[in-house]
Amino acid sequence: MEINNTIAEQWKGRELWRLLIPLIVEQILTVAIGLADTIMVASVGEYAVSGVSLVDSINMLLVIAFGALATGGSVVVSQYIGRRNTKKARVAARQLMYTTAVMSLAIMIFTVALCVPILRLVYGRIEADVMEAAKTYFMLSAVSYPFLAIYNATASLYRSVGNSRISMLISLLVNILNITGNAILIFGFHLGVLGAGLATMASRAAAAFVLTAMLLTDKYSPISLAGLFSIRLNGGVIRSILKVGVPSGVESSMFQIGKVLVSRIFTTFGTTAIAANAISGSINSFTIMPGTAVGIGMMTIVGQCVGAKDFDSTRRYTKRLMRIAHCMALVMSVTIILLMNPLLNVFNLSDEAKKIAQALLWTSCVMTPLSWPLSFTLPNALRAAGDARFVMIVAAISMWAVRVSAAYLFAYPLGMGPSGVWIAMTADWCARGAFYAWRWRRGRWQNKNALIEG
Repeated sequence: MEINNTIAEQWKGRELWRLLIPLIVEQILTVAIGLADTIMVASVGEYAVSGVSLVDSINMLLVIAFGALATGGSVVVSQYIGRRNTKKARVAARQLMYTTAVMSLAIMIFTVALCVPILRLVYGRIEADVMEAAKTYFMLSAVSYPFLAIYNATASLYRSVGNSRISMLISLLVNILNITGNAILIFGFHLGVLGAGLATMASRAAAAFVLTAMLLTDKYSPISLAGLFSIRLNGGVIRSILKVGVPSGVESSMFQIGKVLVSRIFTTFGTTAIAANAISGSINSFTIMPGTAVGIGMMTIVGQCVGAKDFDSTRRYTKRLMRIAHCMALVMSVTIILLMNPLLNVFNLSDEAKKIAQALLWTSCVMTPLSWPLSFTLPNALRAAGDARFVMIVAAISMWAVRVSAAYLFAYPLGMGPSGVWIAMTADWCARGAFYAWRWRRGRWQNKNALIEG
C-alpha cells in the first residue's frame, strides 16, 4: 500500500505539469520545424513538396516498428519503476536498445535496396519531377532510420521515469540542427530536396549519439544503459516489450497503410491537391499536438500506477489528462481558424491549392476537439495497462471499415473530392474513440498484464 500511495502522490500538482509542459514544448518544436521544413521545400516548387509528402507517408509506415518498440519499452520500464524494481527496469532498457538496433538496420537495408520499386508500387505513375524528388528524399530518409530508431528508444526511456525535460532539450538540438542545415543546404548550396534529406539525417544522428552517451554515463539512473555492450539477452523482458510493441506496431502499420492508400486519392487529383493536402497536414499538426503530448505523458503515469496496482489513481489521472487534452485541442483549433489565411499565405501555393487547403483545415478544426483525444490519446492509457491488443483490433477495423472505405466513397461516387477524404478521416476518429471510451469504462484493462517474467 505504501508503494501505491507514493505513486499516487508523485503526480499530484506541479509534478504532473513538470512532465506535461516539456512534452508539449517538444511537440511544438517538432511541429514548428516540420512546418518550417515544408516552407523551405515549398520554395523549391510544388513538385518538391509533393515528392517529400509522398515519401513521408511511406516513411511513417516503415518506421512504425521504431515507435512501437519505444512504446513497448516505455510501458515495461514504467511498470517496473511502479514496482520499484530498478534492476529489471535497467535490463528492460538494454533489451529495448538491442531489439531497436537490429530491427532498424534490417528496415534500412530493405528500403535502400528497394527504394524505387516501393515508390512505383505504392504510387504508380506520377509526374516525373515529383518522382525524382521522392526518390532522392526516400533514399536519404532510409539511411537515417537507425539514428531515428535509437533516438526514439532513448527518449522514451527518459520519459518512462518522468524526465521529459531531457527529451525536450534534445528535440530542441535536433530542430536547431535541422533548420540550420536546411537553410544552408537548400538556400545556400541550392541542393533542394537533397539538402532537406541531408539535414534531417545529420540532426537524427546527433540526437541518437547524445542521448545514448548520456544514458551510458549515468550509472545511477533507473534507466542507465551501463553494460550495454556486454550483450546479454533476456527473453522474458524482450517478450514483454513485444507484447505491447507488436500490437502497437500492427495497429500503426494498418493505420499508415490506410493513410498511404488514402493519400493515393490525392495523386489522382493532381499536384495541386497533393500540395494542399501536405500543407494542411502540416498546419493541422498543431491542433493534435497537445493530445499527442498528453498521450505520451499518459504512458508514463498510467504505466507506473498500473505497475503499483493502484487502479483508483490510474482512473483519476486518466480522467484529468483527457480533460486537459480536449481543452488544449479546442484552444489550438480556434487559433488555427483565426490564423488560417495568414498561415496559408506563407506557403508558395496556387489559388486553387489554397482553396482546397482551407476546406480541409475547416473540417479538421471543427472535429479535432470533439473526437481526436478519444481516438488517439485515450488508447495510450489502455496500452500502458497492457491492453494493447484491443487497441490494435479496434484501430484496424475502424481504419478499413470507416476511413479507407468512406474516403473512396466520398471522394469519387459522391463527388466530394479532396474534402471527402478528410471528412472520412474524422468519421474514423469518432468510431474508434467510441470503442476506446467504452473499453475504459468497462475496466477490462485491469485484468491485463504487460510484464512476462522469465
